Amino acid sequence: MENCENTCKVKKIWYTDVRSVWTCKKNTGGKLMKYDVIIIGAGPAGIFTALEVIRHKPDQKILMVEKGKPVDKRHCPKAETGKCMNCKPNCMITTGFSGAGAFSDGKLSLSYEVGGDLPTLIGEDFAQELINYTDKIYLEFGADEHVEGNYEGEEIKEIRKRAIRAGLQLVNCPIRHLGTEKAQQLYLNIQNYLQEKGVEMLFNTECDNIILENDVCKGVRIEDKSGVREIFGDEIVIATGRRGADWLEKVCQENGIAHKPGTVDIGVRVECRNEIMEMVNKVLYEGKLIGYPKPWKNKVRTFCQNPGGFVAQENYDNNLAVVNGHSFKDLKSENTNLSILVSHNFTEPFNQPIAYAQKVGELTNMLGAGHIMVQRYGDILDGKRTWAKELAQSNVRPTLKDAVAGDITAAMPYRAMTNIIEFIRMLDQVVPGFASGETLLYSPELKFYSNKVKMDTNLNTNIGGLHCLGDSSGWTRGLMMASAMGVLMGRKLLEKEN
Repeated sequence: MENCENTCKVKKIWYTDVRSVWTCKKNTGGKLMKYDVIIIGAGPAGIFTALEVIRHKPDQKILMVEKGKPVDKRHCPKAETGKCMNCKPNCMITTGFSGAGAFSDGKLSLSYEVGGDLPTLIGEDFAQELINYTDKIYLEFGADEHVEGNYEGEEIKEIRKRAIRAGLQLVNCPIRHLGTEKAQQLYLNIQNYLQEKGVEMLFNTECDNIILENDVCKGVRIEDKSGVREIFGDEIVIATGRRGADWLEKVCQENGIAHKPGTVDIGVRVECRNEIMEMVNKVLYEGKLIGYPKPWKNKVRTFCQNPGGFVAQENYDNNLAVVNGHSFKDLKSENTNLSILVSHNFTEPFNQPIAYAQKVGELTNMLGAGHIMVQRYGDILDGKRTWAKELAQSNVRPTLKDAVAGDITAAMPYRAMTNIIEFIRMLDQVVPGFASGETLLYSPELKFYSNKVKMDTNLNTNIGGLHCLGDSSGWTRGLMMASAMGVLMGRKLLEKEN
């Protein structure tokens, strides 16, 4: 792609809604300008793809397309209003540069054992090597040097002993905690760096579809407020995150991209007093426990533990409200929250796991009049709904102030709810008091990882020039593994250039 800055009157602006720079034909022989790499989605996977390429080959022409805003323009109004404002067209927490992860708890899991299935594709040792390398990059851009969860002593032995007795597996994973507020500055540092190095960014712009020619991806069709346009590139990378999982599934079906239904997680966000979680919080910071409760023995796990954290609401397409957890470096609550997720793997002929999970969420939202629902664990066992006045009298006060007290069991599938109840009973053997009657369960918590794109070890799909990364691809779960996959993608693109 030739540089037309000196002969064209098109001003180069790093991010805007309307871009005409690629449609300039003056220096391109009447042809549309073409990028070396087009990245759809500016979450961790896309960001680290761009970083790895531009750091080693500065002359590469890279375009990032993001439906949300730059990280410095993202601001959730709930801090001022006290309630979710259901921002349109996109949720400020889930969409924009850095994706959903930076505006949740900002935790980097430093072990290949946590974060999805990428190690099964590339090997465990190589996955750990990528994580270590990616972690150093995060440190360069301002991550806290302190690592949680490296404690070794009698307490961790006691926790593991209790877990074994309860039939649970303890995964001890070191955590680098960015913090919800600190992560925003870190990703702003990365955003500024990429822009300074010449990476072009289109914000408030959606990707409609890919452009195929004889089973080779030649570009993408994008849309913003000015209309629909086509842009072309040698390599197309789709990294749309959990937020774009259902969109990617649609693109796969329409264009013959080989994929298979994968896992979808349905669960709840649990909240209890810090005193109950004191030992686990001190020793592990984030204790990851996995179990297979009877009678179905589905995989059930804890995820995203936030000591002194806050339960939060996120909004997806079609006004779907889901629950998540935030953990700040400085601001602390009296509670600890974590998710309990039940993994669902469907067999033929069913192939719409994302739609299934969305229906569960929609039903819960309906019962809560569009809000997150919360119920006390004791009320679930007693077969009754929770009332607002009962929450006000409990030791555990909800940190999500606009959650609606009700009956989550009226919407949660029987199998998932039974698994959650049994898993909480097992956890109570590890953390006495966890199964207290006052423990709060928020619903729905949903993780859309279901569309697993088939790729080789070079991250090639069956479509030439097309690659799919991160949580939307079905191969990763969480900030670090998605970032590491982006690094790997960058290396593979560099190899093609050499």
